[in-house]
Amino acid sequence: MMEIESFEQNQVNIGSWFGIESSFLTISLGTIFNTWFILLLLILILLLFRFSLERKKSTLAYILLSATESFMELISQTLGKFIYKHFAFITSLFIFILFCNCIAVIPWTTEPTTDLNTTLALGLVSFFYKEYYAIKTQGLWGYFQEFLRPFFLMLPVNIIGHFSKIISISFRLFGNIFGGSIIMELYRHAIAGSLLLELLGLFSGLNFLILIFFGLFEGIIQAFVFSMLSLTYLALALQEDEPEA
Repeated sequence: MMEIESFEQNQVNIGSWFGIESSFLTISLGTIFNTWFILLLLILILLLFRFSLERKKSTLAYILLSATESFMELISQTLGKFIYKHFAFITSLFIFILFCNCIAVIPWTTEPTTDLNTTLALGLVSFFYKEYYAIKTQGLWGYFQEFLRPFFLMLPVNIIGHFSKIISISFRLFGNIFGGSIIMELYRHAIAGSLLLELLGLFSGLNFLILIFFGLFEGIIQAFVFSMLSLTYLALALQEDEPEA
């Protein structure tokens, strides 16, 4: 995995613009660059997909339709019925995280999800989306009652447990992707400078194996896990209490 050092080493503290010195307000130009590169890449791919869907007999169109049907079925099974807006949200979340996790296979790029700010932002988006529809479905009073179960003394514990989901889902994604990137970087540095080791890694297929596992396979799995956790939390939030007989 290679990086653009000029971007990775530049840290901008936006708080300093207002006279506030805080590491929490520091952003990485490398993360911003790679995120916008992914967004541009997604736009180009979507245009390609749109063109391929017009050719109904193309292989790419068949793959796209099959993948879409699989996600639609997954949404239907988890939520009990198909709801397009939730399907669009979960699918968009999965695709974006997938590209963020796997972008390192392209030279001179690094995964935005190795930055905790990115994964925390994704966790907050997933959390507030779920909270909005939980309140919309259960009503404000019904939503608040969830924090009082099984009895009112559990209110502080339930609040902590509720908001800890943001940390849990964010750190899980960050830890796995960051760990994989560290292993790839250590491997790259281990063989760098040695012609024998570089040739051995190339012809043995070890370079390709490490790239596929840590660059693609792990990225796909973690994107799927994050999306499915978000979908599961959403399904639980949308459950309505059944009226007593």
